[in-house]
Amino acid sequence: MPRCYNHDYRSRCIYHITLRKDPAVPFFGRLCGEYPNVGIARSPLGAVIESNTRRFPAFHSALRVLQYSIMPDHLHLLLFVTAPVPYQLGNYIGMFKTAVHGGFRTATGHDTPPFERDFYDCILYRDRPLDTLYRYLRDNPRRLAERRRNPDFFRRINSLTINDRYYQAYGNLQLLRNPFKEQVVVHRADTAGQHGRNRRRWLHTGANGGVLVSPFISTSEKAVRAEAEAAGARFILITTDPFGERYKPGAHDFDLCAAGRMLIISINQSGDLSRATCIAMNELAGAIAEI
Repeated sequence: MPRCYNHDYRSRCIYHITLRKDPAVPFFGRLCGEYPNVGIARSPLGAVIESNTRRFPAFHSALRVLQYSIMPDHLHLLLFVTAPVPYQLGNYIGMFKTAVHGGFRTATGHDTPPFERDFYDCILYRDRPLDTLYRYLRDNPRRLAERRRNPDFFRRINSLTINDRYYQAYGNLQLLRNPFKEQVVVHRADTAGQHGRNRRRWLHTGANGGVLVSPFISTSEKAVRAEAEAAGARFILITTDPFGERYKPGAHDFDLCAAGRMLIISINQSGDLSRATCIAMNELAGAIAEI
């Protein structure tokens, strides 16, 4: 995955790291328990991953794992680099992968690297509360169980409450819980430099597991969406028209919803797209990004 171009990956920082399972290796674990009190029972590979996660500080004394979540097909790490380190973050992730691979090979004789080649990183900026990330990681098994129990839940709801107001929604409601949401809004007063910096931050967020929130009205905003979509990003799209009884989004957006990559939220204001309506949609996008 692309790294954030203007970030020093040797500096003091907190990262949310995601490592995905290679398709050729066994699952890291399985869902167990009765909903909503569920957890992940570790497989032998999951046990190897957990033991090496706990030993992460051995790669450097400044590396501290604040929280982790081992899911059947991926690993989440909340990693705190407590002081500047001599190597880039990717070097330490590589050391961790090598250690897991070695432990897995020793335990099972399986020589396929357990993780996919790359990794995803989201940077914890100062406007993101750490408690939100803790809750998000702890809640991973329950969200997986929820998806398996209620596949239709991820399609449509007529009474979504945000800041004491009701909205209609269609798509993956769990995107609202993602702690790395970024509002995409391009102002006419933005300089070329500001727009470039914002664009690169949005694309990094989208490509690394975050969610981009916007009505995507302007040409510049639509261009960001197109780039981010090609990179595999997920979206919360703000729209205007009320959802009728048989509402279904257009084919392209429907496919994104079906893939779990989009949630569409309507402000229920039909008619021409006025300046006031655009402001209302962007205000909602900003509020959602702060949830």
